[in-house]
Amino acid sequence: MTIQPYVFFDGRCDEAIAFYRQALGAEVTMLLRFRDSPEPAAVPPGAENKVMHASLRIGGAGVMASGGRCLGKPAFQGFALSLDAADMAEAERMFGALAEGGNVQMPLGKTFFSPCFGMVTDRFGVAWMVIVPA
Repeated sequence: MTIQPYVFFDGRCDEAIAFYRQALGAEVTMLLRFRDSPEPAAVPPGAENKVMHASLRIGGAGVMASGGRCLGKPAFQGFALSLDAADMAEAERMFGALAEGGNVQMPLGKTFFSPCFGMVTDRFGVAWMVIVPA
């Protein structure tokens, strides 16, 4: 069994994908636009060119994404995506990239469970935890 996060960007999925490609080296493994849907009734008005479904590979993990209902107001609550960094330099690079236009909840620093851990919400409102495993 595999569990993968599926994140709905409410019409901003193209922008999010470009951001994660730059910030985290995300690789797009599949992308389907609403215009490709065989059911036109399922396409939100004006959303024909928006992302209906995408699959990304970030490091060794899969993340799925969509433009959702394409209303332009993504809302993320009750979860965070956790990124393992190989070392402090990688943690600082990823954390800094995610923080651009976002909001730092907990700056990177030493904790009792990690030599380097921090929490940030990116410009789309997705919460991230960046950690160097102990």
